[in-house]
Amino acid sequence: MAPRKNFRNQAKKEVKPAAVVNKNGVKVEASVAASGGGFSGTKIFTWFMVLALLGVWSSVAVVWFDLVDYDNVIAERAKEFRFNFSEVLQGKLSAYDADGDGDFDVEDAKVLLDEKEIKVPAPKMERLKKGLKERPVSVLLREAKEDYAVKEPDAAPTPDDDVDGSQNTDVESEIQAAVPLPPISDDFIPDDSRDEATHPYEDENNAIDTKGELVEKAQPQQTVEESKQYNNQPGSYNNQPGSPETKETEAESVPEPEADVEPEVESVPEPEADVEPEVESVPELEAEFVPELKAKKKKPKLLNKFEKTIKTEIDAAEKLRKKGKVEEAVRAFETLVLQYPQSPRCRYGKALAEDGLAEKMLSNDMLQKAIGTYKEASELPNATPDLIKATLKKRAERQQFLGRMRGALATLEKLVQIFPEDMALKNDLGVAHLLIGDNNSAKRVYEEVLATAPSDGFAKVHYGFILKSENKIAESIPFLRDGLESGDPGTDDGRFYFHLGDALQRMGDDSAYKWYERGHQRGHFASVWQRSLYNVDGLKAQPWWTPKDTGYMDLVKTLERNWRIIRDEAQSVMDKTTGLFVPEEENLREKGEWGQFTLWQQGKKAGESCRSVPKTCGLLERYPEATGCKRGQIKFSVMQPGTHVWPHTGPTNCRLRMHLGLVIPKTGCKIRCTNDTRAWEEGKVLIFDDSFEHEVWQDADSYRLIFIVDVWHPELTQYQRQTLSPI
Repeated sequence: MAPRKNFRNQAKKEVKPAAVVNKNGVKVEASVAASGGGFSGTKIFTWFMVLALLGVWSSVAVVWFDLVDYDNVIAERAKEFRFNFSEVLQGKLSAYDADGDGDFDVEDAKVLLDEKEIKVPAPKMERLKKGLKERPVSVLLREAKEDYAVKEPDAAPTPDDDVDGSQNTDVESEIQAAVPLPPISDDFIPDDSRDEATHPYEDENNAIDTKGELVEKAQPQQTVEESKQYNNQPGSYNNQPGSPETKETEAESVPEPEADVEPEVESVPEPEADVEPEVESVPELEAEFVPELKAKKKKPKLLNKFEKTIKTEIDAAEKLRKKGKVEEAVRAFETLVLQYPQSPRCRYGKALAEDGLAEKMLSNDMLQKAIGTYKEASELPNATPDLIKATLKKRAERQQFLGRMRGALATLEKLVQIFPEDMALKNDLGVAHLLIGDNNSAKRVYEEVLATAPSDGFAKVHYGFILKSENKIAESIPFLRDGLESGDPGTDDGRFYFHLGDALQRMGDDSAYKWYERGHQRGHFASVWQRSLYNVDGLKAQPWWTPKDTGYMDLVKTLERNWRIIRDEAQSVMDKTTGLFVPEEENLREKGEWGQFTLWQQGKKAGESCRSVPKTCGLLERYPEATGCKRGQIKFSVMQPGTHVWPHTGPTNCRLRMHLGLVIPKTGCKIRCTNDTRAWEEGKVLIFDDSFEHEVWQDADSYRLIFIVDVWHPELTQYQRQTLSPI
């Protein structure tokens, strides 16, 4: 019996053990489990965590090294859904918004990874970084997709959609000098818009009315008819202030759209790089919040409800425009307009692309086409208010750039009618009135603005400018001063520093030079003494010159050898009629009488005047440095006893001024340039740079008669002399 028993026991030992299910749900042999071999539950969990951490840091590495173009990925994935996937995704990722722009993007990831610095409170930053570690981007993407899949099919997209993904500030310049443009080709020729209607909202399709500044800053001119009305006013908005010689026709220019920036409806001032020490600086605490304020700036809503469903297509065309591929962008938007003819945003994109193409081609016709397309976009039904505002503002800017001042005025009037509470638009309307010489209408506009917003600095400086043009010197000072001190966008302009200083000088207030110094520190003036505004950098600057300094020795000798012939012809004109001598109308005289008889103006010969003094004009014909000086004049100047001319400066450093004495009383007549005072002599030439401050007294017993000849600055190249715009 014993052996049988042993056999059964042995059989029991050889039976295969049953499988055991461990706590991780994995079946293992009982003997293996008992012996501790294989993968225990703890080891499997450890490997699971390792894989999870690898996923997290892989996501971080993708962001860190910019391995993925997120815009393209999201755009491609969005095509799989009926609705805008990016909107749902932003809802998921908004918790990780680090730069305060309302969404999560690559810039936020860079902030969280300390690659980009931005002012974010420390507690918030810690929470964001902690959240990123706990819930990597890949997880959030997956959750967002799952949430989107269960959305109701008719769910409306979020209203805060931004068509471009980013909106950069387009600093408003209102009356600043124009941005530099490429040299204009020979076919870029202005036409004459004298037939333009008084208020044509329908634009003309002919060429532009400007030649623009080529060497310095591009400054488009007005139409002939408008400039006649506009520039004969002593306080005209575009004139270089305080210069009897100025017949400025350079109109306000509007910055060209950047290749990769869509214009904002409203602009935010950029911080000044060079701040004059005397001007109060922004407190350090406030400066810390500047990036946050810009980041939180409300983005314009340019898409209507339908357009949000085609946002991917619009973005694709817009991306071409921002990359500078304007020809392709035009074709892409034309296709969209054909496909969606009632889409204002597609039409607006087409206008922007045409605008960019016009700049690239220097094409008048293309820019006119863009202006027409802007109008079409603004008039389509279902256009959002922000799109209407942006479109009409761009239209007005481009009309002004072409010299279509009255057309721009009509556009701005329509804007103000649609958005009556927008003070910035009213300020723009006031400028439009000034640009056509309608100071009274501009004055009414700025009075309305100041009644509603009494601290509006832009309205203050312009209102002060208008008061000064009306010779209300004392009344203009507080508006000009307060407006400049406000630091509001559009106030930091050399003309306002100029006018405030000039007004203070006339009131006998020495603080004028403090404001001139501030203007110099701001970069508006070459120095406190040299305050011209239309300059070429790098030219030799000194108040008084000798004939040898100028290199125009032959011209000087001709004038001095023939001074009696010149004098006799001038006196014969004076004897015939004083009507040929036009009174100075630039409001430069404190008292007295001052008349001028012009032979050349802006490089153009006054034929009728030269017929009265043929010998004088004949002497000058062979000196193109004088007759071809488009930024000067050749003229007789007669000043009666008891006349005082306020301190003033000319408009440009591109010329020098010669004074030939013809009839000079023995005493009582003198001229000061900077702090050096001199007197004229009959038959002798004085040469000075009238961009420096100068002042004249005539306290003699009889009239003083001189011959004024402006010449190009000798350091200007021949190309510059040919291409600089007239003044």
